[in-house]
Amino acid sequence: MTARLTVVRSGALTTVQDRGRRGHAHLGVPRSGALDAPAMHLANRLLGNAPDAAVLETTLTGCALRPDRGLTVVVGGAPCPVTVDGRPAPWGVPVRVPAGAVLDAGGVTAGVRSYVAVAGGLAVEPVLGSRSTDLLSGLGPAPLRDGDVLPLGGAPTRQPAPPEAAPWPAPPTELTLPLRLGPRADWFTPAALRTLTLATYHVSQHSNRIGLRTEGPPLERVSSGELPSEGMLLGAVQVPPDGRPVVFLHDHPTTGGYPVIGVVAGSALASAAQATAGTPIRFTPG
Repeated sequence: MTARLTVVRSGALTTVQDRGRRGHAHLGVPRSGALDAPAMHLANRLLGNAPDAAVLETTLTGCALRPDRGLTVVVGGAPCPVTVDGRPAPWGVPVRVPAGAVLDAGGVTAGVRSYVAVAGGLAVEPVLGSRSTDLLSGLGPAPLRDGDVLPLGGAPTRQPAPPEAAPWPAPPTELTLPLRLGPRADWFTPAALRTLTLATYHVSQHSNRIGLRTEGPPLERVSSGELPSEGMLLGAVQVPPDGRPVVFLHDHPTTGGYPVIGVVAGSALASAAQATAGTPIRFTPG
């Protein structure tokens, strides 16, 4: 019989995520997947799972789960208090949870998104090759609700990494986002291009899995015209009419009509996933 997890407390936003749905943008399906992929990979490595085994991605307030069989879990990503049936348990290392006990990953003490990985991974039904929840298109399992039941995969087949060999990076106190200008940088004034790379922006509280919204000086256009919709990439920096840049994250739309002033390197987006509201942002040429 398949082992299962019951959701006791779903938290503000908890979703199932893996490596995402690559290669379906032509169908209007974004990539989705874990925003902090290195954290997902590290949690899975500590359990002996495949690097992209499906995990839970929590947002700010964590979640609580009850397994129907004893299992091993890792809570990583954004630091948070962890308890098993009310007793303190370590964060960032494997923890044994007995059958019927409640694992509680609490509210974050830094960062934004924690990851709860279980030995064997989550075995929800894949859609287009991925088990990820996509908040924009609605593909994959819905965000968790209290009382949901999640099936688990079989026993891991890999050797778990020792905890001391897997250090967790701290959430950023400042974001440095390397930016390659284009394809629509010519839609902006020279002063706007200077502002983008010299000014300090801040993470907006309205950021989500679709995009990292910013607060700071608006970027002035050369023209007030509109573009026909064109393809959008992960990391694209789109500038809506208010002039504040938006960095597209994993659930971004695959097309859009606002000009893209530049593209942030994908390697920098994991830190963006853990940047709290108010975190300073610097765009650097790169």
